[in-house]
Amino acid sequence: MARRKVEVRREEILAATEAEVTRRGFARTRVGDVAEALGVSTALIFYHFGTKERLFAEALEHAVERDLARLDDAAARASGPVDGVRRMLQLWSPQGDANGWTVWVDAWSESLREPEMRAMSRRLDVRWKEALADQIVRGNEAGLFRCGDPEGAAWRLSALLDGLAVQVMVHRNLTKKQLAAWVRGAAAHELGVDASLLA
Repeated sequence: MARRKVEVRREEILAATEAEVTRRGFARTRVGDVAEALGVSTALIFYHFGTKERLFAEALEHAVERDLARLDDAAARASGPVDGVRRMLQLWSPQGDANGWTVWVDAWSESLREPEMRAMSRRLDVRWKEALADQIVRGNEAGLFRCGDPEGAAWRLSALLDGLAVQVMVHRNLTKKQLAAWVRGAAAHELGVDASLLA
């Protein structure tokens, strides 16, 4: 029973940290802000996470794990590689209020200075690329795609999505609809298919 309470408490702390970081950003969020939001002491948070850096790295993981679960679900529900790529690109793009993207973009900045955040960000980022590359390989094997470099295509599409997401989320000089159209066109070029196939 005590173990269950510890797990629940960690989950509550991570959820509260994610909410505070979404509102304030990593740089402006203090452990005290998280403690205050939960009505607990900062000592309790440090008991569970040790350092602010570990807390923030795990909060990023907490935020992204939901997206990764949706990624796994999208791959499992796909009717085939074309549908898999289509679903993944759609899922990867900023949607709704895009809280996940807000945390991601902020984490990139934090990762420049914090090794724990950098390691967590890198691990989660690579997981997305591997999942997309897997769909491309499957499409090649099924004769649906003509892509000579599935891994490179996944990395290039990822970089394009990341860069365009910054334009949508930070600079706000690009619409989500424009982002979707440009990514669809780039993906079609990479995969050797007509863009309408990915619509």
